Amino acid sequence: MNEIEIGRNKRGRRGYGLDDVAVVPSRRTRDPEDVSTAWQVDAYHFDIPIFAAPMDSLMSPATAIALGRAGGLGVLDLEGVWTRYEDPTDQLARLAAAPEDEVVSTLRDIYAAPVRAELITARIQELRDAGVTAAGALSPQRTQELWKTVVDAGVDLFFIRGTTVSAEHVSGNREPLNLKRFIYELDVPVIVGGCATYTAALHLMRTGAAGVLVGFGGGASQTTRETLGISVPLATSVADVAAARRDYMDESGGRYVHVIADGGLGRSGDIVKALACGADGLMVGAALARAEEAPGHGFHWGSEAHHPTLPRGHRVPVGAVAPLEQILFGPGLSADGTTNLIGALRHAMATTGYTELKEFQRVEVITTV
Repeated sequence: MNEIEIGRNKRGRRGYGLDDVAVVPSRRTRDPEDVSTAWQVDAYHFDIPIFAAPMDSLMSPATAIALGRAGGLGVLDLEGVWTRYEDPTDQLARLAAAPEDEVVSTLRDIYAAPVRAELITARIQELRDAGVTAAGALSPQRTQELWKTVVDAGVDLFFIRGTTVSAEHVSGNREPLNLKRFIYELDVPVIVGGCATYTAALHLMRTGAAGVLVGFGGGASQTTRETLGISVPLATSVADVAAARRDYMDESGGRYVHVIADGGLGRSGDIVKALACGADGLMVGAALARAEEAPGHGFHWGSEAHHPTLPRGHRVPVGAVAPLEQILFGPGLSADGTTNLIGALRHAMATTGYTELKEFQRVEVITTV
């Protein structure tokens, strides 16, 4: 355990963010054309390890369908504007035009409209009608209220996503969500998070989840560290949770739970390093909010930004860089890692001698601090 003394009464473990690590080339190289970026979650196959974060700035039914057809997975926020309004186009334009000092009040006003069960059903049906994997996310707070609507609508992958999700939430005010019982009784795979430590991840894996989200989500747009003082560097978090995945496999007799890095993956180099630290897949936000088709009009925000009493995020300008296809597959427009994400991943894997994502988790990594 790499602990350092913070002061006479407190010690802390050293943690590393993705900016603090780098991938090491090996003696063997490959052709990028020989590299496979495919992976599978439960019965669902994906050509690329990209899940789009359930954030209204990047995911609409249309962009979720486009990403699904490109080989990834678009996850809809089932508490977002697409389930509050028949057509949220005007609301999204209003938010994009809001002056900086009115963003929080505008967000709160837009998201004050109630979530409508019939719109949840309609949005999931749109995805199913398009022939892509239908995925949607609820917060832990509203899962018990809305899960039946989501499952009855025919969702394929169900995400329970919050800033921090634990297997043991204790409440003196209401009956907490019993994840183990809840997941056991569902007929669809559940992916749950965020978590950031070995112990928390191991407990979530024991609930029967098909995957765990590592991190706090909304990397570029959230201010959890500033408002709550809570943060764990992502490279360390992913490596710790990957260790929990290994130990849970031994404990469960071979059951594999997918580790999905969530938040802080704004550029292709971040994607490469998260996989190198042990992630199976990636939940990407800002990188896809830069797509010309994204509904955020060049801005990016998450659900933390419109909390009614304690906002922990903000609207971030990210610009409209290129079409979604070009952001994923190129050609790259510049050398800043914002376009051709999958091409960069292929080159990194080829340079280090790996042709499969699972093998790439064994690549050598060094710290740069």
